[in-house]
Amino acid sequence: MPSLREWLASLGLAEYADRFAEHRIDFSILQDLTDKDLKEELGIVPLGDRRKLLRAIAEHAGAASATAKLAHGSESRPRDEAERRQVTVMFADLVGSTALSTGLDPEDLREVIAAYQKCVAETVLHFGGFVARYVGDGVLVYFGYPHAHEDDAERAVRAGLELIAVVTGLKTRTPQQVRVGIATGVVVVGHLIPSGESEERGMVGETPNLAARLQSIAEPNMVVVAESTRRLLGSFFQLDDLGMRNLKGIAGPVRAWAVLQASSVASRFEALHATGLTALVGREEEFELLRRCFLKAMDGEGQVVLLSGEAGIGKSRLTSAFVKLLAGEPHIRLRYSCSPQHTDSTLYPFIGQIERAARLAREDTSQAKLDKLDGLLKQSSTSAPDASLFAALLSLPNDQRYPPVELTPQQRRQRTLQALARQLEALARSCPVLMVFEDAHWSDPTSLELLDRVVDRIRMQACC
Repeated sequence: MPSLREWLASLGLAEYADRFAEHRIDFSILQDLTDKDLKEELGIVPLGDRRKLLRAIAEHAGAASATAKLAHGSESRPRDEAERRQVTVMFADLVGSTALSTGLDPEDLREVIAAYQKCVAETVLHFGGFVARYVGDGVLVYFGYPHAHEDDAERAVRAGLELIAVVTGLKTRTPQQVRVGIATGVVVVGHLIPSGESEERGMVGETPNLAARLQSIAEPNMVVVAESTRRLLGSFFQLDDLGMRNLKGIAGPVRAWAVLQASSVASRFEALHATGLTALVGREEEFELLRRCFLKAMDGEGQVVLLSGEAGIGKSRLTSAFVKLLAGEPHIRLRYSCSPQHTDSTLYPFIGQIERAARLAREDTSQAKLDKLDGLLKQSSTSAPDASLFAALLSLPNDQRYPPVELTPQQRRQRTLQALARQLEALARSCPVLMVFEDAHWSDPTSLELLDRVVDRIRMQACC
């Protein structure tokens, strides 16, 4: 068997052999590597190289599995790999499929169902879900299996809302609608039929059935969640209490909630800890360091503080407490929140901050949003060309109030970054600015580039 270095050389990727050796990566853990590991930990930036590696890793894992099966012989019995875990289950159902089957030719109906299933698969994958089964025009989806995330309930609800938007936009002969039910609970998951081509992974427990029953009481284009899911959502979404409902096959009435829309929250931490926070203890030294840095910033000496550490040690808690401590101090607070669902959304944290600062509402017309944006930008004396770039950044149409800006995509990107940096500098000239950039590890590359520019600017001023 070739060494790992020889294997990389056979792929034309020998230049990465030293990086694999440095991180002590061998064939035994090769199949555990993800695209994120390759990019962030091993520093393999070119997308083509990462895709080539992931494909080769999958092929190597398949070959190793086949070799193992031959070595064990045909009489070996599969192990029972069932496990107990908490998952969030989503059941999505296409509305009016029975009527469609009577009004459409079978081939046309097949095209509609196929387009619907493709929408579900792509949407769910984007939010980290796993399509477990297609049941006619219904789809059963797991969040938290086979890969668990700390925000699986939130991911499921965002996927449900996105699915409604995508299915509604399907280009079919008749408009399509979908109903979505979501529930969270403990299940046992594993191989129900562990043999040959019939192998199927299924869940045993009440949660999948509850999700399906909640879907049945949802109105068209509505997401309904169980109380068990609602408790995990914090204030990320606006919900409507549907009261206690009796559901077929479920013992006793259950409380159901309709998801109206996503909320505009400034901080993931505050959204999940709106109430019930205990007093912060034992952080006097950190508080004093932050206070000294803020006082220096008040005197015109820009400061940069990086809070880093393992998840759960209190970084966001410390930041939130310090921000509240400054409530009586004259300053402008800008809060940028990154999200694991938007790592590929260019400038997502900056867009969110502008939308919150301008108090843009989903129900606002484009005209009203532009008026609110104008009011915000006047505070920093933003020029008309820069205002045009901000409107484009927020996907707002130019109603001729701004001069047209004809730029290539690359030029628009650079001009937008420059405009954002100028706005921050303009605000800082009028008043001390406190920028809180939360969960930077989830930021998109462009936002990190802009943040680097701001940090470099602060360092240059400190050296002068």
